[in-house]
Amino acid sequence: MTQMKTVAVVISAALFAGCASQSPNITHKASPLPEYACSTYTSDKSNDLRIYQVMVESFVDGDKAVGHGTGYGTSHHHGDLQGIIDSLDYIKSLGMNAIWMTPVFYSKPMEGQSHWDDRLDATGYFATDYFAIDPRFGTVEQARELVEKAHAKGLYVFFDGVFGHHKKSGVMPSPAGLLPVGEHNPVSYPQSLPFYQEVATYWIRELKIDGWRLDQAYQVPTEAWTEIRKAVDEASQSVTYQNDKGETVNPLGYMVAEIWKEENTIAQQGYGSEEKPALCSAFDFPMRYRLVETFAVNENGMGGKGGSWLDEGMNLHSLYPSHAQPNLMLGNHDVLRFGDLLQRGAIAEPSDPEYWQRHKAAMSFMAAYTGPITLYYGDEIGDETADFAQKNPDDTCALEGKCDDHSGRTSAKIDGITTGLNEQQRDLKKYVSSLMALRENHPALSEGARTNIRADQEVYIDHKQSGDDKLLYMVSTDDEFQMVMLTTQEAGSDSRLVDLLTGELFYPKNNEYSIRLKPFESRFLRIAKPLAGGPIVSKDGARSMTGEGFLAQCDNPTVNEVGPAGTTLFVVGSFPDSNWLHKPQRAFKYKGNGVYQTVVDERKGSYRFQYASAQWSPQYTAADLAQKAGQPAALKAGGYGADTSVMIPEPGRYVWSLTFKDSGEIDQAMVSRCAED
Repeated sequence: MTQMKTVAVVISAALFAGCASQSPNITHKASPLPEYACSTYTSDKSNDLRIYQVMVESFVDGDKAVGHGTGYGTSHHHGDLQGIIDSLDYIKSLGMNAIWMTPVFYSKPMEGQSHWDDRLDATGYFATDYFAIDPRFGTVEQARELVEKAHAKGLYVFFDGVFGHHKKSGVMPSPAGLLPVGEHNPVSYPQSLPFYQEVATYWIRELKIDGWRLDQAYQVPTEAWTEIRKAVDEASQSVTYQNDKGETVNPLGYMVAEIWKEENTIAQQGYGSEEKPALCSAFDFPMRYRLVETFAVNENGMGGKGGSWLDEGMNLHSLYPSHAQPNLMLGNHDVLRFGDLLQRGAIAEPSDPEYWQRHKAAMSFMAAYTGPITLYYGDEIGDETADFAQKNPDDTCALEGKCDDHSGRTSAKIDGITTGLNEQQRDLKKYVSSLMALRENHPALSEGARTNIRADQEVYIDHKQSGDDKLLYMVSTDDEFQMVMLTTQEAGSDSRLVDLLTGELFYPKNNEYSIRLKPFESRFLRIAKPLAGGPIVSKDGARSMTGEGFLAQCDNPTVNEVGPAGTTLFVVGSFPDSNWLHKPQRAFKYKGNGVYQTVVDERKGSYRFQYASAQWSPQYTAADLAQKAGQPAALKAGGYGADTSVMIPEPGRYVWSLTFKDSGEIDQAMVSRCAED
């Protein structure tokens, strides 16, 4: 029998809430205005974007006369524009309000090109004519029909913008006679800027698309993104269309960047600075990984995280400039489907109820996320790649369509169009539709201010507020039943809570709510009578980031001895100053008695890393794949993908330490903030 856990959220005597009052005698220096600010209108509208991503060549075969017939992944490879047109009602029925299509521009085959180039052409990511629709996807008339019908159904349409590279054979000139400059991958900036500005604005004016998803956005300098954004804004204001409400509107002008890095790098390469905003939205890859590591595993099999892992990731949004608008997704065409990750982690199979419970938990977190969200086709029905879970050998997986980076490119299962759904798929689809309806009707979810009430291994609870719309979102991150105890002060509520999905009512008894959660169940609770001061939350004090003893000392002298490591080791990972390169400032020096140290100026952030030689042999990682500042961690042999995660809570000087046993075996590691002078 499954045990019931009783989980209490404890309030200590040192309660705090709200913002401290400011003295009238304090003057504040005004921040300089940004050079070209993000559009308030676009940002406000974009918060509630519920984007449905379509991989065009693998989606739906709507026209038997066209199609690539080849590609990466296990699909039929005959997807086309007509297939998307045929699926618009289905997409709308999910509660989505936007579509992002992978590139549909013409990739002209070269004479005698290999089957690998044929497959690459099918992805659309290496085009030769940015101003023509690939005839294997359809015609420009069908593209226009798609956009117009989508708009009539209340769906925005986003194209995929590849503004940093093109097919190696070259590209066709623009209508104005422009061409990109330099190599094909990447092109040269600023010389190529006029060409890509013309691309970005042409399809807005020609088809009235609502913006762009930006492939490999790091290939384009931030100052060029500012100029492209200006051009997109101007083009969007120059044309109009009628939406589903009969209103005359401008295209949205939304752009979202793909930068597959951690927060500091996304800020640097995408968002720019407060004074010089570049892009206004980027995919939240760091949070995506935390999401799958909590409810499944990541592609390298790391999982078992809880609510505190989610809260830490959300707090790291503070690393972004104020104009940043992260966009959360669960999957896309380059990562494993959530269902395959559940199987890779030996957690659950589609025949297990837990497979579907965990899907619902992950989907609920997306629904409660402040900012735009993106749903990859098939995730709404728990799709997975049949007979695929473990990594396949690199020399065969591409031919089989089962490499990690394209295994999710399966044929779309569109209810009533390409297939019928089984009971579990229909139930998940219905649940996703309910979540999207909640998100549409409750601005606290999509645009609300977030206050975390509780985050531990078993549960995650947020208070969300936008104007008068106030609610609690909670989700179980545990596989056992539990009873969550919340005081009225913590909930910010003075009366009943209403479950918006089930209609259940929860009343406080002795100023405390008792709310039962099934394994991986989520609840969206409307606060019927909010407390005037909002939620009052107390959490444990900050843990010291400075350790104790010899390993925490930042001034230990280097000794002129040969240590047991036998080679120079580095702390190498996703740090902004190194980006997985072995940098001299991260090289360890021998301090004697089996201890190696290096002192590094670190930036606040969450990073993945290993301890490794320049040849990557040997390499070491934390035994549980996690380190905390100020605490020692046992080490083990590392390897590809066995990365350690670490949170650097504050910027400053940190000492990294490695210790070896007398036998020469690796022992433990610690990262510690240097004590103040």
